[in-house]
Amino acid sequence: MGVLLLIGTSTAFAQKAELALALPGEQIKQEIAADDALANVVESQFEVDFDQLTKTPRLSLRSSAALVVNLNDNRAIYAKNTSTVLPIASITKLMTAMVVLDAGLPLEQTITVTHADVDTLRNSGSRLRVGTTLSRRDMMRLALMASENRAAAALARTGPGGTQGFVAAMNRKAVELGMTNSRFVDATGLSVENVSTAHDLARMVKASERYDLIADFSTQGRHQQTFAGSKRRLGFRNTNILVNNKRWDIDLSKTGYISESGRCLVMMATIEKRPVIIVLLDSNGKFSRFGDANRIKKWMEATPARNERVSRLY
Repeated sequence: MGVLLLIGTSTAFAQKAELALALPGEQIKQEIAADDALANVVESQFEVDFDQLTKTPRLSLRSSAALVVNLNDNRAIYAKNTSTVLPIASITKLMTAMVVLDAGLPLEQTITVTHADVDTLRNSGSRLRVGTTLSRRDMMRLALMASENRAAAALARTGPGGTQGFVAAMNRKAVELGMTNSRFVDATGLSVENVSTAHDLARMVKASERYDLIADFSTQGRHQQTFAGSKRRLGFRNTNILVNNKRWDIDLSKTGYISESGRCLVMMATIEKRPVIIVLLDSNGKFSRFGDANRIKKWMEATPARNERVSRLY
C-alpha cells in the first residue's frame, strides 16, 4: 500500500507555513533554516503504490478532481473528473493578477486598503489593516504568495471600472482563454460562485505562467513587507509549503480554500525533466493537497515517460 500520511514534522511545518510572522533578524534566519529542513522531509514520507499484477506504478489521489498535463506534448497523463464544475476559492487570484497586468496600471502606484476591501461574506482575517497603503506591485505579491484577500479586493476596486468592471474583465479573460465552464463573481475567491473545472484551470495556469511577475510572486517563499513612513515590518510566507522544498522545481503556484471548495492547489513544475501542470481540487484533509502533489511527483519519477498513459490534448 502507498503511504498517504502527512504527520509529525510535516504537519508542524504546514502550520508554520500558514503563519506570517514579523521576526527580528537573527530569529528570521533561524526560522528559515528550520523551515527549509522541515520542507525537505515532507516528500520522503510518500511511497509509490505498485499494481500487483503489472508491477507498474499506480496513482491514487484524495482530491475529487485532478489533472496532470505534460507540457512537452500538451497531453494529460492523469485525469480525474476534469470536467466537474467546482468552487475554486483563492485559485481565483491568478485570474485577478492577469487582469491587473493586462490593464497596464502603474505597479508602483500606491493603493490604500479601505473598509470596502474587508471580507463581510466569511469574516476572514487579514494582516492588512484598513488604512494600510502599499504599491500595486506589493498588493499583487501578497495576494499571490500569501493569498491576502484584502490585497486582491483592493486591486479589483482600483482597477478600470472599479470592482464590477474588474470582475467583468476577469470573465472576458476566461472566455479568451477558452475556459468555457468557468465563472468569476469576485477577485478574492471567497464566493462559492467562483467556479471552474480542472480542465479550465490548466488553461489558466498555462496562461498565468507567461506573466513573469505572477510566476515570481506565486513561488516566492517569504517576503518582509515594509511600510512607508514606518519602521513596522511584517513577514509573509507562501501558503504552498512545497515552494520551500528543495526537491521541487516549481515555476508557478496557487492554493485555495473555502469550506465549499475543499483544499485546492495548482502548480506548474518540472518533474524528471518533464514540465507539467498539476491541478488538484476539493482535496479531503487539511494537508492532503500537498500529499497528492507528492504522490504525483513520486509516481512520475517511477514512470518512464514512454510508459505514460496519455489522453486527449489540452
